[in-house]
Amino acid sequence: MISSLVRRAALTHNDNHFNYEKTHNFKVHTFRGPHWCEYCANFMWGLIAQGVRCSDCGLNVHKQCSKHVPNDCQPDLKRIKKVYCCDLTTLVKAHNTQRPMVVDICIREIEARGLKSEGLYRVSGFTEHIEDVKMAFDRDGEKVDISANLYPDINIVTGALKLYFRDLPIPVITYDTYSKFIEAAKIANADERLEAVHEVLMLLPPAHYETLRYLMIHLKKVTMNEKDNFMNAENLGIVFGPTLMRPPEDSMLTTLHDMRYQKLIVQILIENEDVLF
Repeated sequence: MISSLVRRAALTHNDNHFNYEKTHNFKVHTFRGPHWCEYCANFMWGLIAQGVRCSDCGLNVHKQCSKHVPNDCQPDLKRIKKVYCCDLTTLVKAHNTQRPMVVDICIREIEARGLKSEGLYRVSGFTEHIEDVKMAFDRDGEKVDISANLYPDINIVTGALKLYFRDLPIPVITYDTYSKFIEAAKIANADERLEAVHEVLMLLPPAHYETLRYLMIHLKKVTMNEKDNFMNAENLGIVFGPTLMRPPEDSMLTTLHDMRYQKLIVQILIENEDVLF
């Protein structure tokens, strides 16, 4: 699967900088005092709503110029107020990391002390403790402490990781690719289905692809401890299907109809992570 190798090469980094493209998050803005467009260098005329400003990096341009600005947004950490509920690519660009810190830190903790825990990811931790972890990430970032000293129940850590994925404004498996994954899951022939899943994976934004890849490697390790934790790929698919993918339209009927396909997609990704990524 050459395209996987190409994608992995695109994720390599130079000078500790990850090559993730990110579009600007422009919003109409009223500037106080004289301002010049940072794209065309011309004056911004008018008294109100003279242009647009990127709420992630602060770039100021004319509204018409915003259509021509390249996808080179480099979010400013001062503008990123939280870790949870923040766009995935925005977060990793702001912190200059390969994946969201929540994913790395939680998985590291789970693999250190939780892989043999019965019902891992299926059993829920106390909601208020999970909310504590969420607030700790938003407050302390990468300096957060989720060790056994503070949270002896590993289900609190797994709950915090699942909550992070559920809170993403754009799911790990993006709205743009959702229907393509569902259609791939419906293919009867196993080899053709695997190839179709692989093709859709290549459409994911690089930061989403890398996060999904890392998570699937982790979940494969979880299944390797099935005799202790009783969690196989199918069980994890039931848990993570609706966590990692949501239909673009907020329809309960669609969600219920697609649940078995969501489960199957995650199950396929776990069982074939070494081939697909």
